[in-house]
Amino acid sequence: MKYKDYYKVLGVERTASADDIKKAYRKLAHKFHPDVSKEKNAKEKFQEIGEAYETLKNAEKRSAYDQLGSGFTPGQDFRPPPDWERQFGEGFARGGRADNPHTSFDEADLADLFAGLSGRRSGGRFPMPGQDFEVEARITLEQAAHGTEVELNLEAVEHDDQGVPRRVPRTLRVRVPKGATEGQRLRIPGKGGKGFDGGRDGDLYLHISLLPHRLFRASGHDLYVDLPLAPWEAVLGASVEVPTLDGAVRLKVPAGTKAGQHLRLSKRGLPKREGEGDLYAVVQIAVPAAPSARERELFGQLAKESHFDPRSHFGSTKETA
Repeated sequence: MKYKDYYKVLGVERTASADDIKKAYRKLAHKFHPDVSKEKNAKEKFQEIGEAYETLKNAEKRSAYDQLGSGFTPGQDFRPPPDWERQFGEGFARGGRADNPHTSFDEADLADLFAGLSGRRSGGRFPMPGQDFEVEARITLEQAAHGTEVELNLEAVEHDDQGVPRRVPRTLRVRVPKGATEGQRLRIPGKGGKGFDGGRDGDLYLHISLLPHRLFRASGHDLYVDLPLAPWEAVLGASVEVPTLDGAVRLKVPAGTKAGQHLRLSKRGLPKREGEGDLYAVVQIAVPAAPSARERELFGQLAKESHFDPRSHFGSTKETA
């Protein structure tokens, strides 16, 4: 008979846990299902994957397989060792399978050896987990702050009673909890495609994307807003209104505030598991676009009276641009 490396078929190490084997099978079964896969050899790969999983998911079969040894090349002719025949190959000990006395070890397929351990033949149906959905949810900052529901129109691959896959439209309403952030991946278990033949239902994964806001920028749970100040407000200090997601609040601007300075409003950002993020007002110095004659006069007077040099840190220059 020909040797098959079931671990290599599933892409796992021989020391892989039962969960690792199951995850590998689920991933490959979705990829190579012959009715939905675009791979040229999907049917053969799907059968090979099912055969490998049928053996390795069962502790008794896996133990029997491991005792065959690991020094063989896939496709190499081999024969189970005598000890293996005495322990597991009773149906073949007299030169044939239990269900077919005319078949010898040499004529048998590797899968037949393990099918006999539980009475299940190769080529049977295997539990198929439902399809996992990966969906983008675009929400506003206000929705992220207070929580929301999103309606999703999906097309799932499901199986009928005969195992034939078909595409089924589905509409889901899913709750997005408050405090969702840009790039967050939310898992909603059991809301994916329906499982088949005992397989569990798939999961739904929401990828959160925040829509641009006219005022605020989000970074994690913190928010940023540009705060324009008149020159005299920055110099003398002021009390100004600052918008937040829950309405305007007053902020005390200290005297001598500089452009680019971040003024923190505690707990005015997006909610998080413990508390809230913060809101940062980013100071910008604004000047009149069309100053009146009187304003120009006052600014001119200030220029004459003031000794302030905003470029003193440049030092002396030898060249004139």
